[in-house]
Amino acid sequence: MDTWLEDFVAYLRYERNYSENTIKPYHDSLEAFGLFIKSLDSDLDWRHVTSDVIRDWIVCLMDRGITPSGVCPRLSAVKSFYRFLLRRGLVETDPAHMVQTPRKAKVLPYFVKEKDMNRLLDDVRFPDTYEGRRNRLIVMMLYSTGIRASELTGIDVDDVNLENCTIKVTGKRRKQRVIPFGDELKQTLEGYIPLLGSVRKSGGEKALFLSSRTGRRVSYGMVRLAVRGALMLVTTQKKISPHVLRHSFATSMLNNDADLQSVKELLGHEKLSTTSIYVHTSFEELKKMYNQAHPRA
Repeated sequence: MDTWLEDFVAYLRYERNYSENTIKPYHDSLEAFGLFIKSLDSDLDWRHVTSDVIRDWIVCLMDRGITPSGVCPRLSAVKSFYRFLLRRGLVETDPAHMVQTPRKAKVLPYFVKEKDMNRLLDDVRFPDTYEGRRNRLIVMMLYSTGIRASELTGIDVDDVNLENCTIKVTGKRRKQRVIPFGDELKQTLEGYIPLLGSVRKSGGEKALFLSSRTGRRVSYGMVRLAVRGALMLVTTQKKISPHVLRHSFATSMLNNDADLQSVKELLGHEKLSTTSIYVHTSFEELKKMYNQAHPRA
């Protein structure tokens, strides 16, 4: 068994030119799998492995607390190994071919609760400076429209239609969409846009959000710092980023009876399945409320 494993490692090193850091996980995974085979029967070797043996190994790994994310690279090493053995004529069949990778658990997106966002936008006093008012508008726009931070940094003043209360953004693959917004954001924009003249360099940027230091379009890093600084005032959750406000927008919309198709269009998702994760988020919140409120829960 050791000889075949050594041959495979040599193949990765000299024919595939893999780095030692890449080779080591392959070697360690296959060595551990070899020990598992021997634990079943000391007479077994690589030729006797069946799909059921590999599945039993996966179950054993998961029983030890290894997550699907941890199992996947181990199984990938076994699959690569048996493809190598089959090409070399060392085995007649590939037992790993039909073994499916365990499904990874869906990670529900982080979001800020409505009451916390209301507290941030209604009660927290941002500095009465251009930068302070800009940062408040950044947070409000991300939460009110659900746009991505990359879309926000690309907005020009001409993309905002205050008369119709719409904003044009350019999303992934340069696709554009028009998003409506409400009176609160309109009033905030009306108070903010006149301030740009004092910051913008002569003949410079047409961007809606400018750096107060350079007079140029804000970067993602600036938006991230603005959002983190604001959200830290109302939440203690570890994950706080511009994308959390996009999640918060979607969750709030669904919690307040918006239909999934409408939220999909507002977010600029291509597939409804991408948007459907927010239904799970809303349902988890509903379960939490039920467990807290129902006397028999």
